[in-house]
Formats: sequence, structure tokens, C-alpha cells
Amino acid sequence: MSTAKPAYAVPLKNPTLYVIVAAALIISAAMGIRQTFGLFIGPFSYDRGLPVTLVAFAIALHNLVWGFAQPFAGAAADRYGAAPVVAFGATTFAAGLALAAGSPSAVALIAGLGLLVGIGVSCTTFGVVLTAVGRAATPEQRSMAMGIASAGGSLGQVLMVPFAQLLRETSGISTSLYALAFLMLVAAPFGMLLDRRKDVGATHVAASPAAATVAPLRETLAHAMRHRGYRLLTLGFFTCGFQLAFIATHLPGYLSLCHMPMGLGATALALIGLFNMAGSWACGWLGGRFRQQHVLGWLYLIRGATIAAFFLLPKSTVSVVLFAAVMGLTWLGTVPLTSGLIAKVFGTRHLGTLFGVVFLSHQLGSFLGAWLGGYVFDATGSYTLIWAATALAGLFAALLHFPIDDSVHAPVEAARA
Repeated sequence: MSTAKPAYAVPLKNPTLYVIVAAALIISAAMGIRQTFGLFIGPFSYDRGLPVTLVAFAIALHNLVWGFAQPFAGAAADRYGAAPVVAFGATTFAAGLALAAGSPSAVALIAGLGLLVGIGVSCTTFGVVLTAVGRAATPEQRSMAMGIASAGGSLGQVLMVPFAQLLRETSGISTSLYALAFLMLVAAPFGMLLDRRKDVGATHVAASPAAATVAPLRETLAHAMRHRGYRLLTLGFFTCGFQLAFIATHLPGYLSLCHMPMGLGATALALIGLFNMAGSWACGWLGGRFRQQHVLGWLYLIRGATIAAFFLLPKSTVSVVLFAAVMGLTWLGTVPLTSGLIAKVFGTRHLGTLFGVVFLSHQLGSFLGAWLGGYVFDATGSYTLIWAATALAGLFAALLHFPIDDSVHAPVEAARA
């Protein structure tokens, strides 16, 4: 009889805990800051005279740039370690915020919030930071460790949104963006902790009898592209980006149109972050007990049904709070499940790159979700069409995830995963 402990019962050792804490702090800063961007759409439009479509485009562009940059950031972290990539990303992220804060022009807004922030986020979030956690943890711990790091990273969303809202109301757009840039720089040194177990991991892999059979990156990518489950996972992650970017960018404006109390949009975004802490941890725990693609399928079904119910039912403060709570429980739990599934099937040697390719699909969806929200509203004066598309996308993603094959396809990692 096997004496192996189930994933949820394996204690995390101190070196892994250091990596998890550092990862959570970096993700908190990066994801928390970008979660505030929806609060600036109205002020950029009213105070600086920029069209809503243009502001939405700048926010959408950073999602697109993030997606295209993510495979390269992941590959750089695979080769050189996470620390230098995080340092570069945090500096670039802060520069983008400062550029948007210091100039009222449309060009500065697009270059700052769109281009520089997109590059910065790709180096300071999941494809670099969370994959470092995946390497630090054992296969038994991996899903839980990623879930805990994602949950801790949600603290930034809880704190940053009300912080940015307060600064914006009391000190204006520029001061709030400069403050957020400073916080991003403060998070950069924690990247040095992400590579604490680099030598340990290398020793462990070298000791494996299959270590000599590690496939080079080009062969690994080609193999992944031929894998039906990897293609389905990539298509499904597009839906996740589309849903989250639309809600994060346009929920505050939509609630204003519904004559909800001022500040409720910021409260809803903060609540999403708060409940995402529990949701990410729960998804990591569930991913250690059940097949990760099945957990993902049910998560997308719940999310789609919640979006449909929120849009169709009468709006009230209670309904907004309930919507934010359920959305938070299903918000970023997709990330540890998706990256954990990739690690299970293909191993961790090229995890940053493989996850980066899947994440590119996520960010293409994010671009469309943020930009189409503004375009549809400007064209029709309503968000009805985009809300319907966002709800139906949940069913589409669920149907893609349930049939994914999760058998191991990486020769080196087969013994570990």
C-alpha cells in the first residue's frame, strides 16, 4: 500500500515558503496596481479630455503587449533566473506609470499604460513569478504552492484599489500614479528570493537518470503545439482574459450608468481581490485532489452563470457585492490550475515559456475584452452585447477544458510529476 501523502497534506518546507512569500508580494504589487486602471477611465476622460475609447485602448494595449512579451519574459527567466527579469520588469512598469502621470497627451498615455506597463507586467507576474514557485515546490506541493502564492498576490488588489481611489480623489491622477510607480519599485528586490532554490532544483534534476534526455526548447514547443490538450488549454485561457479584462476595466463605469452609489465600483473591485484570496487558495487545493482540467471546467461554468445572473437581475448594492464575491472566488484561480496542468504534462524545465505561450492567448482575450467594452459602449450607448458575450464565453471555455488529456508527456519530469 502506498505511503505517499496526498498533495494537500504535504507540508511546505522553509525554502519553498520564502519563494511563495516573495512571489505573493511581487504579484500583489503588479496585479494590484493594474487592477486600479479602471478607476482612471473617467478622470482621464473628464480631467484631460481624452475619449473613453482611447483610454480603454491604452488599457487594452497593455494586456496585448503583456501577452506578446510573456513568452520572451518566461524564456529569459527559464535561462537566467527570475531575479533580473523581475528587476527589469518593475523598473519598466514604474516608468510607464510615471510617463502616463507626467504628460496629458494621448501618445504618453498609450506609450506609458499601454507599451511600458505591458512589458513590465509580463516580467513581474505569473509567467515569471509563479513559475518560480512551481520549480521551488515538489510535484506533490506544486498546485497548493501556486494557489497560495496567487492567493497572497490578491492582497494587492484588496489594498491598491481603495488606496488609488483615495489618492485620486484627494490628490489627483498624477500623484496617485506616481505613488503606484514607487510601490512597484519597492517590490523589485523581492525577486532575488525567487531563485533561492535554483541550485537545489538543478541538483535534483541532475540526479535524475533521465536528466540527459531533457528536450531543447524548440522541440518542447513543437511537441506542445501538437498536443491537443495544450491547444484546448490555450483556447480556453483566451476566454478567461476576455472576461476578466472587461469586468476589471468597465465594471465601475457600468455601475455608474446603473445609478449605483459613487465608489461602489472601487469597492466591488476590492471585494473581487479579497475573495480571490480564498478562491486562488481553494483552486490550488482542489487542483491537488482532483484533475485540474475538470476543476477549470466547473470554474468557467460558475463564472459564466454568475455573469449572466448579474446582468439580467435588478441591480442593488447587495447584488453587486454578491457578484463581486462570486467573481472573486473564480477570478485568478485559473492561473495555478493552468500552470500546474502544464507542469504536470510537460514538466517544469521550460514552464515559463510554455505558460507564456498559453498566456498570450489569455492576453489576446484581455485586449478584446477591455477594448471592445469601450467600443461597444461608444457605438451603442450600452454594454448589453458585451455582457452577453462575456457570459456565453464561460460555457465555451468549460466545453474546451473537460476533454483535456493530462497524461505526462515530458520524459525528464515524468518521474517527478
